[in-house]
Amino acid sequence: MKLRNVALDDKYTLEKGQIFVSGIQALVRLPMLQSRKDQAIGLNTAGFVTGYRGSPLGGLDQQLFLAQEHLTRERVKFAPAVNENLGATAVWGTQQANLGGDGLYDGVFAMWYAKGPGVDRSGDAIRHGNLAGTSPNGGVLLLLGDDHACESSTTAHQSEYSLVNAMVPVLNPAGVQDILDYGLYGWSLSRYSGCWVGLKCVHDTVEASASVSVSVDRIQTEVPEDFILPSGGVHIRWPDGFLEQEERLHRYKLEAVNAFARTNRIDRQIMGDSDAHTGIVTTGKSYLDVRRALLELNIDEVRAKTLGLKLYKVGMSWPLEPNGVRSFTQGLKRLIVVEEKRGLIEQQIREILYGVSNAPTIVGKLAENGESLFPAHGRLEAMDIALSIGERLASTTNNEELTTQIETLRARQTRDSLRSPEMIRTPYFCAGCPHNSSTVVPDGSRAMAGIGCHFMAAWMDRNTAGFTQMGAEGSSWIGESPFSGTKHVFQNIGDGTYFHSGILAVRASVTAGVNITYKILHNDAVAMTGGQRVDGSLDPAIITRQVHAEGVRRIAVVSDDPKKYSKALQWAPGTTFHHRDQLDQVQRDMREVTGTSVIVYDQTCAAEKRRRRRRGEMTIPDKRLFINEAVCEGCGDCGTQSNCVALVPVETEFGRKRAINQSTCNMDYSCQSGFCPSFVTVIGGSLKKGHSNTGFQALADSLLLEPEVTPIRGHYSILLTGIGGTGVVTVGAILGMAAHLAGKGCSVLDMAGLAQKGGAVTSHIVLAEKPEDINATHVADSGTDLLLGCDVVTSASDESVKKLRSGTVAVVNTHQQMSGDFIKDPDTQFPLEKLLSSIRDCVGSSLHTIDSTAVATAAFGESIAGNLMILGFGYQLGGIPVPSVAIEKAIELNGQAVQMNVQAFRMGRAAAAKPDEVTRLLSSFPASQPVAVDETVAQTVERLESHLVTYQSKGYARRYRALVDAVQTVEFGIKGTDLWLTLAVAQSYHKLLAVKDEYEVARLYTDKRFKESLESTFEGSYRLKVNLAPPIMSKPNRKNNTIQKRAFGGWIFPLFRLMTLSRRIRGTVLDPFRYSKDRVFDQQLVRDYEQTVSNLCAGLSASNLDAAIEIALLPLSIRGFGHIKSANASKAQTTAEKLWSEFEMLPVDVENAA
Repeated sequence: MKLRNVALDDKYTLEKGQIFVSGIQALVRLPMLQSRKDQAIGLNTAGFVTGYRGSPLGGLDQQLFLAQEHLTRERVKFAPAVNENLGATAVWGTQQANLGGDGLYDGVFAMWYAKGPGVDRSGDAIRHGNLAGTSPNGGVLLLLGDDHACESSTTAHQSEYSLVNAMVPVLNPAGVQDILDYGLYGWSLSRYSGCWVGLKCVHDTVEASASVSVSVDRIQTEVPEDFILPSGGVHIRWPDGFLEQEERLHRYKLEAVNAFARTNRIDRQIMGDSDAHTGIVTTGKSYLDVRRALLELNIDEVRAKTLGLKLYKVGMSWPLEPNGVRSFTQGLKRLIVVEEKRGLIEQQIREILYGVSNAPTIVGKLAENGESLFPAHGRLEAMDIALSIGERLASTTNNEELTTQIETLRARQTRDSLRSPEMIRTPYFCAGCPHNSSTVVPDGSRAMAGIGCHFMAAWMDRNTAGFTQMGAEGSSWIGESPFSGTKHVFQNIGDGTYFHSGILAVRASVTAGVNITYKILHNDAVAMTGGQRVDGSLDPAIITRQVHAEGVRRIAVVSDDPKKYSKALQWAPGTTFHHRDQLDQVQRDMREVTGTSVIVYDQTCAAEKRRRRRRGEMTIPDKRLFINEAVCEGCGDCGTQSNCVALVPVETEFGRKRAINQSTCNMDYSCQSGFCPSFVTVIGGSLKKGHSNTGFQALADSLLLEPEVTPIRGHYSILLTGIGGTGVVTVGAILGMAAHLAGKGCSVLDMAGLAQKGGAVTSHIVLAEKPEDINATHVADSGTDLLLGCDVVTSASDESVKKLRSGTVAVVNTHQQMSGDFIKDPDTQFPLEKLLSSIRDCVGSSLHTIDSTAVATAAFGESIAGNLMILGFGYQLGGIPVPSVAIEKAIELNGQAVQMNVQAFRMGRAAAAKPDEVTRLLSSFPASQPVAVDETVAQTVERLESHLVTYQSKGYARRYRALVDAVQTVEFGIKGTDLWLTLAVAQSYHKLLAVKDEYEVARLYTDKRFKESLESTFEGSYRLKVNLAPPIMSKPNRKNNTIQKRAFGGWIFPLFRLMTLSRRIRGTVLDPFRYSKDRVFDQQLVRDYEQTVSNLCAGLSASNLDAAIEIALLPLSIRGFGHIKSANASKAQTTAEKLWSEFEMLPVDVENAA
């Protein structure tokens, strides 16, 4: 198959033809197109782009920076603003460039961008600018970033009414092609009318990707002939009177907008004819929902005419052009207005049709009976729209086929509402994120959240609640504090927010004299929106001087590396410096300060560190942490101390342990603070490179037949699922580019929100035979043809499952990636079978599973390659109607790890064709996932008894066996028992006897398996340091009375070997540790448990067997070392007291009593 000749720069350089771009990239291309368009008609113009980032326009400035060379070539200047309203004021300035006669160009066309709340805060600037007007060859386009569903915002936002209030026309595109077309239309409208013009940007349009047509002459507009402009024109001038501006706007500029829209129709009828009795009017994202709804109802152009339906797509939602509305509604009996959020079009239609004879009945926000139809809150779903439209058509036409379709849709809706997810992927701080440490507050204190990544502290164990709009952090305390019993609060605020406007909140708090400590989190990046640098000069020293000048007198700088600061830096007077380990004490001191105090917490964003290291802009530390799995107790204290998602569970024959996922670890080292001797520092060397395994290599290179693919009829829908930050979005981009290369139509819509922070990501991929055949961006409920499940949790989520149907081809990665809940609950179980059952219940026998993460790690040494394997697997099943040569070319164009990703795609194909061969190859690698220990009770007892012989001696093991056998004898007397009590005692008693004391820790460090695990992870020359807290050599910290660990170099290993050989003296008079606090405690636990078991056996019956088992299992929860173990023992004792009351209160079955 011949592919399109495509280069990555086509999106900015191709002058005519098809390009594959995201909505964001289309916005970047837009000013370049306007520049070329002006040049074509002989205008010497320049462009200006400014604004402030925020979802769904969070990545716009990044793309603008990347396209700087192309923008400069087209005389477009990009200058990101400090905040939105200052950016809008700068745009106002561009239209004044020629007023003094010293302008360098014929005009400056400007584009401003902001998130919805930024539109609100810029209302004053927008009103002033719109009143003043535009220059004749300039023009202003305002990009309104609205988050309708509140996916990554603190308010669900709709900006149209803010612009209507300022009398600014609003264009509402319904896709990527519309963004290009409406943008050019908007500048033409702005130049003609003198008005600023809004362009609404929502997630569903601006974050979608598509193959679109581009050319300078695609959008041609004409000057209206039926409207006469005033003698002085409608454009900006100086001097100008305030009331004259208002009159000009209302009498002429808005009328000019209507005249332009009449002449250059942007609103148009899409389907249906003049015989229709029912009409639908919609706009923007809602237009896409309506088209999706019509697909659900099997209504195409032909069937629409048969059913008497026609559709009107509004391009300019305010002011609504009246002639087109009157023409469309003529002869209709019913008009259905579909708008998401508050109705804007509906009210205008009612005004336009007021007094018109035979006007149709209008339904929209309210139904015919006055009840809610399309509510203003939340988001509209295509399924609900389909039912609303279908029911009205069915009642009018009595069409049986349509009635049946509606019943089917209702049944699907009922199915989706009955289930609840087994596990949820909640967004979380990245591995090594500074906020893992910075957002902790001392006991007895509380903090308030703010805008930014640190907002996520509100759903973690951080005693953090409440928030404000951006830049007002802490100001709510000014109002609350006089009426609150709380004397002091902490307020988190990011350095980006502080620079944007937050310094004013600090000033307000100082002025009000409230007791508050601002924690200014300087992570050197605007992390929430993608890691951009703060738009200006800002470092910790500057911050200290600024807040000192505002009147803050107590300032502390806390950092992961306080020694890094140059002596040349100028700090505010009295600033103190502290390591992050001292944060708790610093905060305790600060909360006693009267008035406003500031902590500048300085640590670079972990995700940004990773990017800079990859680009060579930041050195890679020469040390990593490694957990000796055998020593680890699985207590979770490392997670408590670090809050880090790079800590993952490892299931072993001795229970759950911990490991560090070296692929995601950002080398923050805070997990080492956990009180545990299992942490090893590896200095030098490097992670073992991902050398392709020869067996897997041969399999990937094996010649595979191309699968049979049925031509696309209508739309082919693919649902792609994964975890934010793992490269899953790249898979969608590759598939979209592949479809573009193959000349097919494609829309890729990434549903991310906060998902970049480890949350759930889904991509809706819609394919068609031709680009013009794409008229929906969402996969319909029960409309998925192929599920590419890179994460089983996301694949089984509510939102994903309702997209599936019987027969959906599902390819799911079974890798068990824990959610953030694991950090708080170390015993969280991964419900793999339940998750797969949720998917299987929907798709039936077409579910295919593979642990692509394990295969990718084994084959390439890179788990991220597993996503491309899922793509290959789905392709080989015939589930992707795009040729493999196009997919591999798209991988090449992506430019990242090309060889590995092509091989991973081929490996996925091979896995689908030869699953047994993949299983055979994988079996030779260490298991990276839980492996069930399939043993009888007897086998378990024998294994644990044998371990105690190695641990101490045969006599020690006989002591163990005697107690277990005694329990088994008693349990045999209970009818129908499966020896669960015996198993519980066998496991718990073994844990207490095989305590990890000094001798055992030494033995486990000299065990050859520790060395083997190191060698399987690292290569090159490296040395080790073991992090321990030997009781003989360690002293409690004076501030919190906990023992601090110390690092011991290679000399410790000969001592370990000596202690291993000496372990037989454990507990004897020769044992120097026998009277230590920890060892005395351990022995007491053993004696207590032996007495517990004796008591259980004495009172055991069939009726209290379950309670006995729970009591017997309690020692398994007494994990950890030192004070951690003691705390867990106290919790177990509390639980035991409740369970004993149950055990003793249950009636004794005399017949089965022991």
